[in-house]
Amino acid sequence: QVQLVESGGGLVQAGGSLRLSCAASGRTFSNYAMGWFRQAPGKEREFVAAINWSGDMTYYADSVKGRFSISRENAKNTVYLQMNSLKPEDTAVYYCGAARNYERAKNTMTYWGIGTLVTVSS
Repeated sequence: QVQLVESGGGLVQAGGSLRLSCAASGRTFSNYAMGWFRQAPGKEREFVAAINWSGDMTYYADSVKGRFSISRENAKNTVYLQMNSLKPEDTAVYYCGAARNYERAKNTMTYWGIGTLVTVSS
């Protein structure tokens, strides 16, 4: 089992920035690809970003490419999502996840956090 706890969500104005963090515990963090998904009110959960176990490969949804950046610190068992130039349509609950491989992380996760709410006001 891998336990994941997100933090860093909140209210921000359009054009602003937030950095989400996800702390992992349990099994060896560096064995897993990590990623972020989000779910807006009334919509299905959607992929945002993924990163491989070593951090040298990343992948983004088109809607966030160039604005969001995913990174990880294996020594701290933590993955981050830096979000810049935020838009009202980025408003959602953001979920951190762990997957057994990088390709799987682009579609779904084996383990999920409970989520953190990001609200972008116009």
